[in-house]
Amino acid sequence: MTRWFWGGLPLIALLTACSGAPRPATAPEPPPLQASAPATCGADALRGHIGERLDESLREALQGTSGAQRVRIIRPGQGYTMDYRPERLNVHLDAQQRIDRLSCG
Repeated sequence: MTRWFWGGLPLIALLTACSGAPRPATAPEPPPLQASAPATCGADALRGHIGERLDESLREALQGTSGAQRVRIIRPGQGYTMDYRPERLNVHLDAQQRIDRLSCG
C-alpha cells in the first residue's frame, strides 16, 4: 500500500494542478459607458489661441475667458490622469511650449 501511495502521489498532484474553475464561454460585457457631461470649460471659444506660446499671463487669460474652474497644462510625454472633469480646461502643449490643442476634461 505504501508503494501505491508514493507512486500515485505525483499523478494525483498533477491532476489536481490541471483542474480549475471552468472558464466562461465568452468574456464578460464591460459596463455601459456613461453619457458624457456637456463640456463646460469653454475650450471651443479658445480655438484662436492654438499655436500661441503659453506663459503665465496667457494661462490666466485662458482661464478667465473660458470660465473654467481649473486649467491643466499637459506637456509632451507627460503622464496625467484620465479622470474627466467637464469644468477643467486641458491645454496641450507641443515641444516649443505652444498650444497644440485645447479640450475639456
